[in-house]
Amino acid sequence: MQSLEVISINLWQVIISLCNLLLLFLILKKFLFKPVKAVLDKRDEEIRERYEQAQSALDSAQEDKKQWDEKMLTARDEADGIVRRATVAAERRSQAILYSANNQADEIVRQARVEALQEKRKAQKSIKAEIVGLSSALTEKLLEREINEDDHRALIDEFLDNIGDAS
Repeated sequence: MQSLEVISINLWQVIISLCNLLLLFLILKKFLFKPVKAVLDKRDEEIRERYEQAQSALDSAQEDKKQWDEKMLTARDEADGIVRRATVAAERRSQAILYSANNQADEIVRQARVEALQEKRKAQKSIKAEIVGLSSALTEKLLEREINEDDHRALIDEFLDNIGDAS
């Protein structure tokens, strides 16, 4: 029977062990669990605040990016408008320069034609005066002597030589 005594259960020891366990639990709860829980709650709150700050910063950054994108689009549109206006102005200026150059060229051609016509008329008057002079000289010679066929040919050749020398 001795072996039963070793295995036996003492009820008072069990109750005292349970009381000790309960007392230890209450002491630990009072002095350890509440402060640890408070530290953990405080840490959770800090982490939550940091997440909120990070989310706020992200939202702010996204809003800034959106505003920047809108400004870039506006700037790009303004730049395109400036380029279009400059192109139109350059085309107008080019057309004006071409129109002016064409008018000047037409005026130069017209003046050249007028000058050529005047020179032609002057040359015609000069030739007529020379022909009249030569005719007068020829008539004078003809009247001074009687003309035979050889003299007639010689006079015509001389007349033609004088016309060729005058031009």
